[in-house]
Amino acid sequence: MTHAPSSTGITDVRTIGVPVTDQGRALEFYGGVLGFETRMDSPFPGGRWIEVAPPGAAATIALTARREGTSAGVDTGIRFTTRNATTDHAALSAAGVDVDDEVLRFPGVPPMFSFRDPDGNTLYVVEQS
Repeated sequence: MTHAPSSTGITDVRTIGVPVTDQGRALEFYGGVLGFETRMDSPFPGGRWIEVAPPGAAATIALTARREGTSAGVDTGIRFTTRNATTDHAALSAAGVDVDDEVLRFPGVPPMFSFRDPDGNTLYVVEQS
């Protein structure tokens, strides 16, 4: 099947939203525990518009206030990269984060694990060499 060339000006991914029930608590977790930078924190209808990111990252995570009728505690599908999954797994576990029991290691696939933020949103860490 052949597709016509895109007619949009979309060039990149900027922000991925993660629903949270308490934006302050989420900011403490993403900033204090994960070490992310706060790139934006502004008033917004229904809460604040908060964007965080690992230092030097281009894309950001928006900690969006959960809207009524929607839920937090979702599998975000977000994969963060790290140089050492084993070290990060141990650090997050020591910090009391809900992490997988162990780092997954499959032939031909980089080491990885998942963890949950305070709202139960699942995120992933994948080792990139």
